[in-house]
Amino acid sequence: MGAGPGDPNLLTLRAAELLGKADAVVLDDEQFGPLLKYCREGVEVAEGDYVQRAKAGQLVVRLCAGDPMLFSSIDDEVAACVAAEVDFEIVPGVPPATAVLTYAGIPAATAVPEFRVVDAAQEQDWTSHAATRGTLVIYNGITEAVAIGKALIAGGKPDTTPVAVSSGGTTTEQYTVVSSLGRLQADLKHAGFTEPALIVVGEAVGQRDRLSWFETKPLFGWRVLVPRTKEQSRSLSEQLTAYGAVPEEVPTISVEPPRTPQQMDRAIKGLVTGRYEWVAFTSANAVKAVREKFEEYGLDARAFAGLKVAAVGEATSQALVEFGVKPDLLPSGEQSSEGLVAEWPPYDSMLDPINRVLLPRADISTDTLVAGLTELGWECDDVTAYRTVRAAPPPAPIREAIKGGGFDAVLFTSSSTVRNLVGIAGKPHNVTVIAVIGPQTAKTAEEFGLRVDVMSDKPSASALAAALAEFGAKQRQAAVAAGDSPRKPSQNRRGARRRAK
Repeated sequence: MGAGPGDPNLLTLRAAELLGKADAVVLDDEQFGPLLKYCREGVEVAEGDYVQRAKAGQLVVRLCAGDPMLFSSIDDEVAACVAAEVDFEIVPGVPPATAVLTYAGIPAATAVPEFRVVDAAQEQDWTSHAATRGTLVIYNGITEAVAIGKALIAGGKPDTTPVAVSSGGTTTEQYTVVSSLGRLQADLKHAGFTEPALIVVGEAVGQRDRLSWFETKPLFGWRVLVPRTKEQSRSLSEQLTAYGAVPEEVPTISVEPPRTPQQMDRAIKGLVTGRYEWVAFTSANAVKAVREKFEEYGLDARAFAGLKVAAVGEATSQALVEFGVKPDLLPSGEQSSEGLVAEWPPYDSMLDPINRVLLPRADISTDTLVAGLTELGWECDDVTAYRTVRAAPPPAPIREAIKGGGFDAVLFTSSSTVRNLVGIAGKPHNVTVIAVIGPQTAKTAEEFGLRVDVMSDKPSASALAAALAEFGAKQRQAAVAAGDSPRKPSQNRRGARRRAK
C-alpha cells in the first residue's frame, strides 16, 4: 500500500478503508506512524514474516513510501505471496514527484507538456536528461546535488536554469530552497538537506513565487502549545493545523466529579420534577457533567422538555447540540457570564410560572452570573457539577521546550491555564509568542511576568487561533517586505538553527 508523500491526509480512500480492517500493519518507515490513526483499536504493528500471517488468515497491510510501484521494488514481496498462494493487492499512493511539487507551488507540466522523473540512486545518463524541455524531478540525489547540477550543465543545460530543492515534502517540516544550476553549490552549502528530498529542474520552478500556498501559511511550521484538556482542544488543534501550525496539547487541568455528589443528585431530580424554569450552562464540561448524570439515571435529552436552556458561548452550545438540546439563549455579543446576563430576560411573574435557575458549574467559577440573575429577579441554585484540579506535569522534553524556547507560541484560554501551566511546567521562554483570550487572561499573564503579544477580539478559542494566525501573517509579510526570509519565533533564540525558507 502506498503511504503517500508524508501528509497523512493524502492517503487514498482505499488505503484508509483497508487500514481500518487490518489485523496487522507493517511500517516501512517510522514516519508512517500517524497513519495508524486510521486503524481499528488493537491492530498489531508487525515485523518479521508477514506473508505467513496472511496465510494464517490475517489481513496484513505493508505501508510503502509514496507509490509502491514507483522507485520501490516490491518484487520480492509479490514473489513470496505467490509462492505461499496468498492473495495480494497493490494499492497506489500519491507520489512525491507530483505532491511535493504541488505543495511547493511548482506546476509539474503546465507550461511545457513534458515531465521526467528519475532516480539518482540508479545510473543515469545526465546528458540525455539535460535535453528535457519540461520539468525534471530527481529522487535520491541530495548528496550528489552539486555534481548532478554540473553534469546537467555539461550536458547542455544553461547554468541559469531554475532549480528547487525540497525536503520534508507535504509536511510542516517542508523546506524549499530555490537556486539555479550554476549556484547550487553556494545555495546548498548551509541548507542541511537530508533525504527524503526532491531536486526539481526547469522553468516551472519560476512559478513558485506566484503559486506557493503551503509554506506561506501564516503559522507554517510553528510549534504551538495548546494548554487545555484533550476534549476541549480538538477543534482548536484542527484550526491551528489549517493555518500550518503543529499543535501540541498539554492538559493543565483535570476535570473530576464533585467531592459530594448529593447536591448534583438533588439538582437532577429537581430538573426532572419541574423545579426549574431555566438551566444555564457556562462550559462544555458542565454539559458533560449533567449528561453523565443523566446516563447514570437512564435519562436523555427529553428530560429538558419544557425547560429553557442557556449557553454561555459557541463551544458550550455545540456540546448541548451534540447532547440533543438546542439552547434558547446564546449571547450575540461577548461570550461570557456578563454577555449572558446582558441578554437574560428579567423575571416576570405573569409570564414565568417558576423563578428558579439551575446553574451547574465548576467549583472555582465566579459569582458574576449568580449576581446578575439575582438582580433580574431570579433565584439561582448554584450547584457544583465538577471540580477542576491541576494536571500532572508534562514529560520532561515538553517542560524543557516550554522553558527553552522550543515552542513558537502558546495559547492561553483562561487565567487558570496561565497559572496551571506555569505551575506544572514553568514560564514560557521570552521568544515564545503569548496569545491570550481576553483582558482578564492578559492581566494574569502579565502578573506572571509574561509579555502578551496577541489578544483575541472576542473570548472564543476560535477567535484566539485566528488572531494568532493574523499575527503570524503580519510577521511573515514584514520579513518579506524587508527582503528577509521569514523566521519562526523559536529560531530567534540563541543557538537556534538558522536556515532560509
